[in-house]
Order: sequence, then structure tokens, then C-alpha cells
Amino acid sequence: MAKAKKAELDLSTEEKIKEAASLVFTKKGYGNARTRDIAEEAGINLALLNYYFRSKEKLFQIVMAERIDKLFGVLGPVLNDESTTLEEKLEKITESYINMLLEHPDLPIFVLSEIRNNPEQLSNRFQARKHLTESVFIKQLVERRSDINPFHFLMNLLGMNLFPFVAKPVLQPILGNEDMYRQLMEQRKKLVPAWMKLMLDQG
Repeated sequence: MAKAKKAELDLSTEEKIKEAASLVFTKKGYGNARTRDIAEEAGINLALLNYYFRSKEKLFQIVMAERIDKLFGVLGPVLNDESTTLEEKLEKITESYINMLLEHPDLPIFVLSEIRNNPEQLSNRFQARKHLTESVFIKQLVERRSDINPFHFLMNLLGMNLFPFVAKPVLQPILGNEDMYRQLMEQRKKLVPAWMKLMLDQG
């Protein structure tokens, strides 16, 4: 019983540290973040942080890997689903992304700002070439529009889903409040697939 309690406590503390690290890395970037800042954000002492994660670099690698999985992991199952049409994939990708980003709005800024310094980490972690170039989604795009590089459509789709969250600090004050912003994102779940279908159907 004591072992189970300790394991539960360890897991809770690790998650608390990782969430704190994500916040600090997002605000300050990897270079300017200090382990002391992360410990303070997590409400623990520095010795305890070092007990769970030996270095800032190790902690960052773990947090980054989890964030990359969260940001891009929703794509894999949808892109390679042979049972759905191209239109259904557009709807599923958009809904999955917007739902996930509404729950984790700082995720794109954190991941995108850091992968500029180490793009291979994203490519290797996500196995981008395999998941994208060989996906059912890309094959369906090529069948529909063989005259246009399918990555144009993929970049448009990801851009329309990600940009509103990257630009949230600017957009939300213009819109007025968080409720208005969320309402706009909910509307995009239907609008983005509709816009993408228009692009596909234009001759």
C-alpha cells in the first residue's frame, strides 16, 4: 500500500514539474529558463526537481517530446485511415486539432518556437516522411488533384488550424474576450473543412 501511495505521489510530482516546465519554457524559451524558475512554478524546492529530472536539458527533452506527440500525434491515425473519405479526413483533422488546442492553447507557440532550433527533433519524433508522404491522405489528395503538389493543401489545412492559436494574444483582445474567441474557434470546425473542399474543387 505504501509503495502504491509513493508511486502515485511520484507520478503527481513529475506531472506537476512537467507542467511547470512547459509554462516556463513557453514564457522564457529554453535558453533563458532556469531550473530554479521551474521549481518555483511547480511549488517545490530545487533539490526535489533535481531528484526527478537530473538536468534542465533532460527535462526539456521529455517535455518537448510529449508536446510534439500531442501537437502532431492527432494527425497519424486520421491521415492513414483507409475507411474515411478525403472530406471526412478534413473534418476530423480540423475538429481534433481545434479541440486539442482549445485545451492547450500555448502548445503551438512552445513547440514551434523551439523546433526552429532543432527541426530534426520534430521530423524524427513524428516520423514526418513516413506519416505524410506515404499516408492515405496524401494519396487521396493526389487522386483528387494530381495537378497540384498535395503539400499545398496540407500546409493550408495546418495553417488554418494552427495560426489562430499562435496569434491568440493578438486576436483575443480584438474579439473582446475568451468566450468570443472560443466561439470563433468552434465556428472554424465547420468553416475550415468547407474552405478546403472549395480549394480542392476549383479547376
